[in-house]
Amino acid sequence: MGGTAGNGLRRHLISLSDVDTAELGRLVRMSVGFAEGHRRGEPLSGAVVGIYFRKTSTRTRTAFSTAALRLGARIISYGPDDLQLNTGETIEDTAKVMSRMLDGLVARTTGTMRELRALGDQSTMSVINAMSALEHPTQALADLTTLMRRFGRLEGLRVLYVGEGNSTAVALALALSRFPGTKLYLRTPAGYGLDPEVAVQAKGYAAASGALVEERHDMAELPRDVDAVYTTRWQTTGTDKPDPNWRELFAPFQVDQNVLDSSPEAVFLHDLPAHRGEEVTAEVLDGPRSIAFDQAENKLYSAMAALEWCIR
Repeated sequence: MGGTAGNGLRRHLISLSDVDTAELGRLVRMSVGFAEGHRRGEPLSGAVVGIYFRKTSTRTRTAFSTAALRLGARIISYGPDDLQLNTGETIEDTAKVMSRMLDGLVARTTGTMRELRALGDQSTMSVINAMSALEHPTQALADLTTLMRRFGRLEGLRVLYVGEGNSTAVALALALSRFPGTKLYLRTPAGYGLDPEVAVQAKGYAAASGALVEERHDMAELPRDVDAVYTTRWQTTGTDKPDPNWRELFAPFQVDQNVLDSSPEAVFLHDLPAHRGEEVTAEVLDGPRSIAFDQAENKLYSAMAALEWCIR
């Protein structure tokens, strides 16, 4: 049965709104510990983890598969056509079956949060959201790990996020706003901003922690003192734009050298994959201030932290 590893009291990582600030900080410290070689051993020895990806993935799927193996777990991989969900079985029945056999399930559905919460509606199998339509919580964990490794702290950091208010932006807003003195400036195209409920929630976290979350729909008067400039690709996995002329709205939000140089000391972040010449220029992505590929590597360490935190 599920729950053979650890104490059987399963945690889920479905939304960062479910994780309190202390535990979020602990997850980041665990990730850094794995990155720096301070956490060793195979704490998930004997566990079985399902890796279910309905949509394409390079970094997240590789990170979680490698992370599970390095922690001593065995993995079962499922592609988009492998489960009876395709033939009409309910998500609830799927969860009941899987939870009797698996200790954890890492799921990229690009679907609703309701679907993921239905998978998590049991007590013996941890569920980790590897990207839903609304939120990409493990990406934010990798982002915070990257910032912590680069700057030695999260408190007081300033980030300029440019582009769509997508699942990556949602997770970043829900995460960074927890830490005192942080400032997140979002510049999103009109009609493609943060989900309104998420924006309210993130600003609530910011009010409690002494942080700032500010969103504008233009590229005028960019902040001049940020520590990192962050963008994501314009065409998010599993989504389509309702407006056929959406590229015209997004064009002013490209991160080029002028945008990066608005804060001369800023590093550049990108969750990848990148489309050079669209959301970012090659000069920026491949330039000396880009740490996007370090950020990608940190997905492994954050995946290790998430798996241990959830399952052990």
